Amino acid sequence: VHTPIEFITGRVKAQQNIIEKAERRHVAMNRLEQDMQDIAGLRIMTQYVKDIYTVVDLLRERQDMVILEERDYVTNAKPSGYQSYHVVIEYPIQTISGEKKLIAEIQIRTMQMNVWATIEHAINYKFDGEIPSDVQDKLEEVATLSMRVDTMFQDIQEEVTMINK
Repeated sequence: VHTPIEFITGRVKAQQNIIEKAERRHVAMNRLEQDMQDIAGLRIMTQYVKDIYTVVDLLRERQDMVILEERDYVTNAKPSGYQSYHVVIEYPIQTISGEKKLIAEIQIRTMQMNVWATIEHAINYKFDGEIPSDVQDKLEEVATLSMRVDTMFQDIQEEVTMINK
């Protein structure tokens, strides 16, 4: 039986990264919880592109959280080549002083998309400012190849499924 989720990772953004992003985006420190959507986050990895949308549908069905925003960078990749589906949620958590609403970002992507995003992110931080155009061109080419690999894996999976019916 095929399950749409391969694995999930989570993180809370490091304090220094929160401060740097707040300064870069001119977010007041007393507005961090409301204005910075990715202080806490989950990344859900799938095997196939179609599974991304299955997971998004599953998130929409949940009654314990509110979806505030969705951004589909799978269908509409960023100019850099970045692909992922982002869902910003509001989730109630219990604290010592009562219930609090936490805003978090869930990124859903294939493992192939994750490889590209992880390496691109590491390369991005090696440059102070703009990535040279030749490097950016190569990253875009790799993003295109990655999507082609994702598509081929999905085609193979669908073919195998049809054979085994």
